[in-house]
Amino acid sequence: MQANKKGGDKHHEETIIKRGGGKHHDDEHGGAWKVAFADFCMALMALFLVLWLMASRDAQKAKTIVRDNTASGLIEGTGGKPQINSQPSGSLIERFELPKSSSGADGPSAGAKANSTAPRTKYESPSELAALAHQLEKMSADAGLASNLATVVTPDGLRVMLHDTDRQGMFVRGSFVPTGKFAKLLRAMAPLFEKMENQMLIVGHTDSVQYTYAGPASYSNWSLSVNRALAARSELLIGGMRGETILQLVGMADRAPVDTAHPDASANRRIELLILTGKQAATIKTMFGAPASTEALTKDVSTSRTDNAAVEALRSQMVKKP
Repeated sequence: MQANKKGGDKHHEETIIKRGGGKHHDDEHGGAWKVAFADFCMALMALFLVLWLMASRDAQKAKTIVRDNTASGLIEGTGGKPQINSQPSGSLIERFELPKSSSGADGPSAGAKANSTAPRTKYESPSELAALAHQLEKMSADAGLASNLATVVTPDGLRVMLHDTDRQGMFVRGSFVPTGKFAKLLRAMAPLFEKMENQMLIVGHTDSVQYTYAGPASYSNWSLSVNRALAARSELLIGGMRGETILQLVGMADRAPVDTAHPDASANRRIELLILTGKQAATIKTMFGAPASTEALTKDVSTSRTDNAAVEALRSQMVKKP
């Protein structure tokens, strides 16, 4: 009996009990789904951050455009809130106040009155036009665009050509967005033009490279040249030039290249500012406006009187040309 008891105690001491067991659902997949879910949440947060940054940038750009155009008089009125987005108020693009124009209900400001009464310079003779050209050339050199400007004194006024080069363009290629240097140069020229009595023509030119879609209603070099001339006008007005200084705005597309041997040359992409003499400005106004004094030829036909001296000068120039 004693032996059996000791044997039983020994067997009892060596007994091992195993608990649990069985297969859990998580053992098959592990924790991979948790990692994937965390990556998804991180990507979603990054997307919201990018959208917020884009909205902030667009709002700042809109503020800059409104401020510049209001300062130049392009936006009239006494101030208001433009409705950028009429969707739910949770839009990331904020609404902002338009600054008040200087010509509000109380009339123009003191600075505007002073500028309107200030004496203006009139450039008529070739020497005066050459002096104006020299000032513009100096401004172009200061802006780092000396090779992008060419001036020619003509009987009708000063021809200022702001053209592209192989290294520097006036506009973003294929668009009417001016480069930073070109916009800065035009704004620097504006105060000089604001002080002159002469009027000007703004002419946009392109090269011969066409857009891919060439349908009748598609965007073309005609549209591009006009829009570039309009963009140049906007920069001049932002710089402080009076709107009355601009007599005509023209888009020529690729019809008048300066490098006829290479119609796609960079020099053909240009903006021309034609500073007109008083006589030439009056001629253009007569051409597109009311005719000058007329003489009756028959009952229903009349003709405008011409300046004989001007006709003879034109004929002499035509004879000299090949």
